[in-house]
Amino acid sequence: EHKGWCDTEVTTNKQTRDQKTDAVEELTATKEDLSALIAQLSQDIDDLSAGVRDLDAAMAEAAAERSASKEKNLQTIEDAKAAQVAVQQATAILKDFYAKSAEATALAQTAQSPAEDAPETFDKPYKGLLPESGSVLSFLEVILTDFARLESDTSTAEAAEQDEYEKYMFESKKDKALKLNEKGHKEAKRSDSEAALASTEEELKLTQAQLDKAIEYYEKLKPTCVD
Repeated sequence: EHKGWCDTEVTTNKQTRDQKTDAVEELTATKEDLSALIAQLSQDIDDLSAGVRDLDAAMAEAAAERSASKEKNLQTIEDAKAAQVAVQQATAILKDFYAKSAEATALAQTAQSPAEDAPETFDKPYKGLLPESGSVLSFLEVILTDFARLESDTSTAEAAEQDEYEKYMFESKKDKALKLNEKGHKEAKRSDSEAALASTEEELKLTQAQLDKAIEYYEKLKPTCVD
């Protein structure tokens, strides 16, 4: 009868010890996996947060540069327009002056008799003189063209810069949104994993206690049933 009881107790105890040992090993492996996963998720979240901060800084810098460049371009365009108006006004004044000069020359030549010496001052309409560069009017036409080209080129450059800036900001905002979305998913997964880890640790603690009791009971059985 005692042998039958011993066989039953030892067999049952061995099954319990084997089951609890397997459970402890499995729970320990799960705990390690969850701990590693949480650590990786935390690193990923930190990296995504840093990425968002970098994007915010880059977008702020781009916005500041775009604002400064736009202000400079608009001022250049405004100055070029004002310069064109000034050159056009100067051209009109000179044309009027040259027209009156031609009239004065014509009147002076009409009043002269063949016997008189023609005065040098108005023997030809005044055209304006510039060294090696033709008349003043021609020079003003060149200046006017330069200012018109400056206005056109700056307007084109401003439009291109604005277009590039808007594309950059669109891509950056999209990238930021994707990073924040991924960060949110990883934070949710980390939260679930932390809850699972806490549950696993509690289960491991209870299972280990049960295994310890089974081992302790086996040690009590050994003197009468095993040895």
